[in-house]
This record gives sequence, structure tokens and C-alpha cells, in this order.
Amino acid sequence: MALISLVFQVPISAWALATNDNNAVDEQVCNPLADYFLGMEDYNEAIQRHRGVLVDDPSNALAHYHLGFAYGVTGQHRKELSEYQRAVNLGLEDWQLFLNLGLAYLENGQVADATAVLRLATLLGPARPETHFNLALAYERRGALAQAEQEALLSLQIDPNQPDARNTLGAIYAEEGKFLRAGEEWRDLVSANPDYTPARTNLAILQNVESSTPKGTVGVSIFTHTP
Repeated sequence: MALISLVFQVPISAWALATNDNNAVDEQVCNPLADYFLGMEDYNEAIQRHRGVLVDDPSNALAHYHLGFAYGVTGQHRKELSEYQRAVNLGLEDWQLFLNLGLAYLENGQVADATAVLRLATLLGPARPETHFNLALAYERRGALAQAEQEALLSLQIDPNQPDARNTLGAIYAEEGKFLRAGEEWRDLVSANPDYTPARTNLAILQNVESSTPKGTVGVSIFTHTP
């Protein structure tokens, strides 16, 4: 059996997307100045400002969430998880929080926890394509390929203009053994986005293996993330 090393996309975090969504940001300000530095991507200053907010108001769940996000971006993942969990314990129910908590769990290798939390993200943000996309990634990592395919398709139904989701859907098809559908997905994606490297790479891998392997003996085992 030949092995294919396909290119999966990295998960999508919620904050970077939400900062371009005025409604999402305006309704989620824990402190104007602290959140200003977060929006400006000055994460070290944002950490200090949000810690100051929490000295005065330790029950500010949104501040815990925003502090956790800043910790995550700066690579402090244990602190990130701790702050997200504090926000949840304080009763914050927000699709962005559960999305980023799910991604933190994935980063930490806690795939079952990630799946459960990302399901909540899809329930709280059913019209957000990124919630379904990241749940698809979690399902794929657990080997629940039918569910992964369904969530990837839901994400693309909400927003068809997602090269990363289409590339991932192709990879899920390949992992399921649906090589014709995987090839069609990647060819269509390359046709629409000639400079999109992951799909070109996956298509070349698939074509190379199919041309050098007896029919019916192609398999998929190893997956890598793009930088």
C-alpha cells in the first residue's frame, strides 16, 4: 500500500476574523483600552492591560477570554487554556471563546475535549463557517471521517469561497478512499486559485501515487500542517 503525505490547513482562530466584523467586536468589549491593544496586535501590552482589568474585576469573564487569547498568540498555551476555562466557569457563552478553546485543546493534543467544545461553538455560531471548518479538523484527527466530511461541507455551504476548507475537504475525501472526488476537488480549486499551493501539492501527490501504484492499493496515513 502506497502512503500519501497530504497537506492539511492549520485551524482558523476566531479573534482575527472577528476583528473585521464590527458587530462581533462592538458587542464584546471588556475594556476599551485593553481591547484596543488587542485589536492592534500589541499582545504584550494587551496582556498587561487585561491583567490590570482583572485585578479590579476578577469576575470579568470577557477579560479572561481576551487575556487567554493574547497568551495563546504569544505561545503561552498553558496560561491560555487556564484563562479560557476561567471564562467558561464564569458563565461566558460565546462562539469565539469556544472556538478558540477548542483550538487550544487541539494544540495540546486533547482531541476529545476539542471536539466537544467545538460542537458547542457550532451551536452558538451555526452561521459561522470557521466553527464548522475547525470541527471538521477535530473529527478528522479522531478518525471520524463521515462527520468531518459533513462539517467541511457545512462550512462551504455557508461560505463557498474558502480555499482552505476546500483543500481540507479534498484531503478528507482522500482519507476516506474517495480519490476521484478528492482529485476533482483539488483540480477545481487549482483552476479557480492557480497560486494556491496546498491544493497543487496534494493534487501532484495524488497523481504521482496513482500513476505508480496498482489500482485499489492507494492509502493515506500521514498528515502535515502548512506553516
